[in-house]
Amino acid sequence: MGIANKRFRMGDVFIDYDYENVMFRWEHATGKCFRKFYGENQEDEDEVPHDNGLLNEAIRFGDETDAQTYYAGKPALRAK
Repeated sequence: MGIANKRFRMGDVFIDYDYENVMFRWEHATGKCFRKFYGENQEDEDEVPHDNGLLNEAIRFGDETDAQTYYAGKPALRAK
């Protein structure tokens, strides 16, 4: 589905990119992006640069989610 660029001007954005089992959080106040993979806790979250390839792929093909879903995380999926 993807996330429209104008959405990033409106506030914090939470992205779920299930194809790669990853979630992103864009913090409007600081302009910083954070990433955590399925199965990871909030403490495992890493800051990523705006030009991160996986982040940009998630923006184009991921789905917007909410803060509660992001912070709760999703369970790690087993490889097929």
